[in-house]
Amino acid sequence: MAPNTLYDALFAPHMDSAAPFLEWQGRRIGYAKFLRLAARAANAYAAAGLGTGDRVVVQVGKSPIALALYAGAVQAGVVYLPLNTAYTPDEVAYFREDSGARLLICDPVSEQALAGGGPVLTLAADGDSGSFLDLMAKQEDVAPVAERGPDTLAALLYTSGTTGRSKGAMLTHRNLLSNAQALRELWRFTDRDRLIHALPIFHTHGLFVATNVTLLARGSMILLPRFDLDAVIATLPRATTMMGVPTFYTRLLDDDRLDRALTADMRLFISGSAPLLAETHDRFTARTGHRILERYGMTETSMSTSNPYEGDRRAGTVGQPLPATELKIRDPETGADLPPGEIGVIEVRGPNVFQGYWNMPDKTAEELRPDGFFITGDLAVQAEDGYVTIVGRAKDLVISGGLNVYPKEVEEAIDALPGVVESAVIGVPHPDMGEAAVAVVVGDIAPDTVRSGLSGLAPFKQPRHVEVVSELPRNTMGKVQKAALRKSHARLFAS
Repeated sequence: MAPNTLYDALFAPHMDSAAPFLEWQGRRIGYAKFLRLAARAANAYAAAGLGTGDRVVVQVGKSPIALALYAGAVQAGVVYLPLNTAYTPDEVAYFREDSGARLLICDPVSEQALAGGGPVLTLAADGDSGSFLDLMAKQEDVAPVAERGPDTLAALLYTSGTTGRSKGAMLTHRNLLSNAQALRELWRFTDRDRLIHALPIFHTHGLFVATNVTLLARGSMILLPRFDLDAVIATLPRATTMMGVPTFYTRLLDDDRLDRALTADMRLFISGSAPLLAETHDRFTARTGHRILERYGMTETSMSTSNPYEGDRRAGTVGQPLPATELKIRDPETGADLPPGEIGVIEVRGPNVFQGYWNMPDKTAEELRPDGFFITGDLAVQAEDGYVTIVGRAKDLVISGGLNVYPKEVEEAIDALPGVVESAVIGVPHPDMGEAAVAVVVGDIAPDTVRSGLSGLAPFKQPRHVEVVSELPRNTMGKVQKAALRKSHARLFAS
């Protein structure tokens, strides 16, 4: 019988393996040693009073020990709740209270600010010190494995909360394992792969996609604390694969050292978590000979689509649905299925789709249909051959004078203008039109030049205001924060 829990599939096969798993700041950690660390973490959870199904909130820097906290939680049956290290004490307090977590693990620097809501243990950013590490040191490196099933909860990941209260997405063993299995096959990961891991591990991309796929394939990772251009360039000749966000690739393209010789031994570059411009895709191919493989997913679903490993990696698209995932494009108002070529909301169903939102049955019912389809809120168009092109978020749609303006269409026209680095188009309140499109542009270009360059668009699609800035606000995964732009421009037309 095939393994159906994360421990059985990802960890149990490696208990006695001497194969390398991690390279970290010049140190190598094999599979067996890493799993001994995980067992110590599992025992430390028990020593701290956590049992099966209890939640642990983890807000720590990236390190091998931080990864062992995740693996130990899987072994102990503890529900893992990783948090962005940039979250404030008030935000952490909300996540802790909402989840009912029994323990918080944080950086020693934050310990005093986060005290008061219950037990707190610490782990330093480099993973080399802290009270949780001290507790681990007292434990045996063999631990019992909690009884868990494919449909029991493995992790809680909170959405960013840009449109209201943050929601805790409940992810099961089946959700995470089925996705890793599909991606390993689709992306041809094997035990010969060495992954450049420069992503944060509080997010599904770095924690569940990069780490779980590597574990399942019995490959190895070169673990970097963060994306550092020099470190990545130095590592490329020793690696076979890299997972990143678009910013990784644009920064590599800005460096003259990136060429075909540097990437000669690489097998695959993958991009996600934010849209990859077709221009970036094409420039990367011209410089390196590699076509970046773009995929699409979100917190609630892990990965849902991917461009193919073999075949047409189509620039500007996120590929086709994964083999076990059903995808429909539906009318956002009626829920009716739309034919190929029409813009609608992506809905997905499959073993990757989460159980619902923690303690939010009404919100779960609003976004997760009774038939299992999840309403993603992402607007897209699907071609006859199944390739999906993301147009934007439904909440980003601008309705100006009753007419729909899709930001991505306008952004692509702006980004094609000479001197433009990137752009973001948002809708803001307008006393006459209801909403008006506003373009926020990064580049060496004048607002009037942007306006004149958009004459090929219908007048109702053209921005009523263009602002040139030095940079766009982004989150830690490189996504442009349009909610922040809408807030800062909310009163632009108030007069």
